[in-house]
Amino acid sequence: MKRPVIAPNVFIRQLGRIRYKKALEEQQARFDVMLEARCREDVLYKFYHEQLQKGHIYDLLRLNTLLLCEHPPVYTNGKRAKDEDHAAHTLAFKKLGAEYYQVDRGGLITFHGPGQLVCYPILDLSGFQKAIGPKYYVWLLESVVMKTCRELGVRCERTDDTGIWVGNNKICSLGVKINRRIVCHGLALNCNVDLDWFNHIVPCGLKGKGVTSLSKELGEEVTVEQVTPTLVRVFEELFKCNTAPSPEVLLPTLNLAD
Repeated sequence: MKRPVIAPNVFIRQLGRIRYKKALEEQQARFDVMLEARCREDVLYKFYHEQLQKGHIYDLLRLNTLLLCEHPPVYTNGKRAKDEDHAAHTLAFKKLGAEYYQVDRGGLITFHGPGQLVCYPILDLSGFQKAIGPKYYVWLLESVVMKTCRELGVRCERTDDTGIWVGNNKICSLGVKINRRIVCHGLALNCNVDLDWFNHIVPCGLKGKGVTSLSKELGEEVTVEQVTPTLVRVFEELFKCNTAPSPEVLLPTLNLAD
């Protein structure tokens, strides 16, 4: 069946301050639906043909979404940390008042907490006007962060290390998962987060490096609420998409008969 040719919609879902586990569960649910929809898009297209506005059906089936949130204190570790003692990490960080999770993103250990804008894009990269491969996708995410920071008055750059940097200090961490061109996980931009939390780890396994925030660089309080509209606008511009509030009703679990 011929697909509508439209600029992709990316739905914006504001989760507020939410435990990492709950945000992870929502990510995974959306990711799983998109993978199955990718395999069964013709069946689904017919099923929703009379229910959804013509011209937006294929886009809605993709459920491209930006989940935007903050987390209570939590340390997360990526796939490369498989040999670490995760039980010991869990106990040690619990004493600090933080949770700990190992997840299936790339990269190593990092911290998320209040005052940090966390952005989880769940996207089908094949649905964008310009074909986006894994490397270009990461480059685009980095570009979104860099332009957002520049517009707010902070100059930052890419380096050979992961993330976005102001000199020797990381201002934003990135870690993604890609499967069949469906992506999840994302980025964490330090706005006015308490940087002391990073003193308990070697962020992303990079020894001799520091961390910074927009507030520290600008010498004034910069909140997540202030930064969010700029980041969403820049994302829309660089990814050449349309953003809209997330629909109230999500697609159900896909159990349609073949």
